[in-house]
Amino acid sequence: MSLTYGFVKAKIKSVAGLKASRSRSETQYHIHLTLSVQGGDWDVAINVGTNDSDDLLKYKLVYDFAHPLTDTLLNAREGFTDLTDTDALPALDFLRSDVLASTGRWRDSDVMDGTQNPEPIPSVMRLVNQAMSDGQDLYVFGRTYTTGGSGIHDTHMNQGSMGTHFKHVKGNDSTDHNDIWQDGGLLVDSGKAQWTAYFAVFEQQRVPTDDLGNPEPDAEPVDDSNTPETAAA
Repeated sequence: MSLTYGFVKAKIKSVAGLKASRSRSETQYHIHLTLSVQGGDWDVAINVGTNDSDDLLKYKLVYDFAHPLTDTLLNAREGFTDLTDTDALPALDFLRSDVLASTGRWRDSDVMDGTQNPEPIPSVMRLVNQAMSDGQDLYVFGRTYTTGGSGIHDTHMNQGSMGTHFKHVKGNDSTDHNDIWQDGGLLVDSGKAQWTAYFAVFEQQRVPTDDLGNPEPDAEPVDDSNTPETAAA
């Protein structure tokens, strides 16, 4: 089984700012947005890093993102598009599609300290504030909230995580497990041919992955050599 996954297309109603959440041995940080979705509000949690120097975020902030995916998104209806169990674009898979083609190298996030100073927080904040000011459409890929109202989170790669909590056991949907074609991301339609895109992974995630999204026995941490800019389609 798969967790509910897809993308939401909407305009930003407000930027709530940086929030912290404790996750096992580290504190994760997210920028929270409120989106106006078909007469209701959706919360969005964008991953920006952790306070654990052994599990930093790797990210790509691409200001000249050009991919046929954007044509599909332009024609999508506003609101949430369910892509659960989809095995092709527009669902995202960093390893099984070419969505990362020509997006440059992965950058290491700073160690989070609870302020808005460490990167990529300032850069992402500028991006979403500009999108809100200009009334631009935002596309957020991830998994929907199971509690606490409408929202979308897991806006990072959602495969290759280690540990029993993330292990995908076929037929068991009780954990926040790995899966293929469920990677997260953030895209902004800037009104130009080239959009802006934000993609992220955690250092402790491993690739390649099997057909369930679990790390293969020889899997290694994500870097520019194993998530190439021209991933196999």
